[in-house]
Amino acid sequence: MSLISRLIEDDTLRTPAIIAAMRKIRREDFLPAANRHMAEIDQALPIGFSQTNSQPTTVAIMLELLQPAPGDRVLDVGSGSGWTAALLAELVKPGRVLGVEIIPELARSAQENVAKYHSEESTRIICADVNSGLPEGAVFDKIMIAAAAPKVPTAILDRLAPRGWLVAPVGRIDADQDLVLIEKKLDGTYAERRWPGFRFVPLINPKP
Repeated sequence: MSLISRLIEDDTLRTPAIIAAMRKIRREDFLPAANRHMAEIDQALPIGFSQTNSQPTTVAIMLELLQPAPGDRVLDVGSGSGWTAALLAELVKPGRVLGVEIIPELARSAQENVAKYHSEESTRIICADVNSGLPEGAVFDKIMIAAAAPKVPTAILDRLAPRGWLVAPVGRIDADQDLVLIEKKLDGTYAERRWPGFRFVPLINPKP
């Protein structure tokens, strides 16, 4: 049984569009050559620079919580090798995805990997610090953060549009974290739900 089939069988994957995207956007296309044979293994895999390509179960859970929809503007923080950015782009087209990766080498390879499926016009990966490197005034309907911090940085939270959703791991870096789903209300307040028991690499240089 394939990994995607197992995720469907255990009810991790439920949304038809997300299932189709995960079948189409092949994980092996976003792994270093030495690790491509492990693409069907349900665990995080190294991509260099102490970073990982996230565990497929975790990616599936985050996508199911976030529910990216056609036309959404999406920010993908900690793009790594570009897999989540490509999945998000598949789900929101004709919307657009901006991926942010602070490690230059990974940002370059992520853009090359994403180009196997999407144009740079629809899915762009930039090398930037989210505290200062995002396009001025840009806001997003959905934000996905693939690295952990003690709290969601204000610089990212401020970019969430009204009625927008953000999913991120939050907690101590040396322990399990909570996966947090945040919704921004029309009045500017936030509603939050948490799921415990996740472990992510740390968000590099997070600020409150």
